[in-house]
Amino acid sequence: MLSSNYPKYDVIVVGGGHAGSEAAAAAAGMGSKTLLISMNLQTIGQMSCNPAIGGVAKGQIVREIDALGGIMGKVTDQASVQFRMLNLSKGPAMWSPRAQCDRMLYAQLIREALESIPTLHFRQDNVIEILINDNKEVYGVKTQIGQVYHADNIIVTSGTFLNGLIHIGENQYGGGRSGEKASKGITECLLNYGFEAGRLKTGTPPRLDGRSIDYSKLEKQHGDDKPKAFSFSTKKMPTNEKQLSCWIAYTDTNVHDELRLGFDRSPMFNGRIKSTGPRYCPSIEDKINRFADKDRHQLFLEPEGWNTYEMYLNGFSTSLPEDVQYESLKKISGFENVVVLRPGYAIEYDYFPPHQVKRSLETKLIDGLFFAGQINGTTGYEEAACQGLMAGINASRRVQGKEPIILKRSDAYIGVLIDDLVSKGTNEPYRMFTSRAEHRIILRQDNAD
Repeated sequence: MLSSNYPKYDVIVVGGGHAGSEAAAAAAGMGSKTLLISMNLQTIGQMSCNPAIGGVAKGQIVREIDALGGIMGKVTDQASVQFRMLNLSKGPAMWSPRAQCDRMLYAQLIREALESIPTLHFRQDNVIEILINDNKEVYGVKTQIGQVYHADNIIVTSGTFLNGLIHIGENQYGGGRSGEKASKGITECLLNYGFEAGRLKTGTPPRLDGRSIDYSKLEKQHGDDKPKAFSFSTKKMPTNEKQLSCWIAYTDTNVHDELRLGFDRSPMFNGRIKSTGPRYCPSIEDKINRFADKDRHQLFLEPEGWNTYEMYLNGFSTSLPEDVQYESLKKISGFENVVVLRPGYAIEYDYFPPHQVKRSLETKLIDGLFFAGQINGTTGYEEAACQGLMAGINASRRVQGKEPIILKRSDAYIGVLIDDLVSKGTNEPYRMFTSRAEHRIILRQDNAD
């Protein structure tokens, strides 16, 4: 057993994304001495993809997280720039809250929420090995600079960083997300312990200079006049006059023809990407290939925050070469003079098929080792956060010698998600939908508490 220069912790959380933040907050908030290890402490709680929280089924999950004491709903209320309740034309069980957030403010508030917990400690480092004893129990982690930290409970929330590989056209390079390096070592370590691993893919669209867009050619999308909070504890919400607008644009056949010119250089079509991407959030090239009969596709131009002109083009996820992305964007009405701040890209990463975890999210092979978030094959901030919350709760209860909390399918969307993962597994990025929940009529966003 490797020795450590540091005191022993009750729980160590590896990764500081949405799953890691909720896991650390839950474990430490329940009194466990917790260490959060992140490769970069400046990116804790970062919204790596779209600057939004909630949506169909996802909004219900956020309200369940809040009802269980999580932090995502509270922070969303403080960081949002626009609120909308989706599906109001349907029955109340289908109503789903969604909020556009100020990306930088959201991460700042997550960090502040975590730093307010006295039993939570931080470390900037890269974990390369999970340490176990002869009885197949975890006892700590080892980092790339050789430091060892001891704990009887380890929660791995690695996101897209495990052997991450970024694709932009014919270019590829290692990375967990744009501008950040991949994490190496954990996958190989877990494979040696007998785990089974796989590869998944996700993608993100280009970010644009909002000053270069002709908004007169787009459809304006306002927030709700009387926005409803995510958190049951939020007392006051902003008025519509203080919200930012989103905008709707459309592709057309000219855009599609321009995109097709790059298909032979697309990593998705030329075989460079071999892993499976999210079926319900396809790339723009996948859309026009699979739905060749469609003359146009809807796009949502979303603000990234109060004090930035950076815009997110929802619906235009792509890994095409940057020159193809640029020429295609210029053919969209209103985007003729577009300036691209960051090109879209696809990323491949390792995951561990979730039949290898229990409903407590503790692994079946190693006692005290928990997986949460994209390592279990899910996609989405909300799906990651709810797993992190449950892993943090159950790791802390394990410290206390108590039985884990297991939510049933009739209790919550969170129960549906975890049961689906454990009992059915997944070979594609798992996303929550209302149709997955057979008890969806009673699992409403307004009665989650």
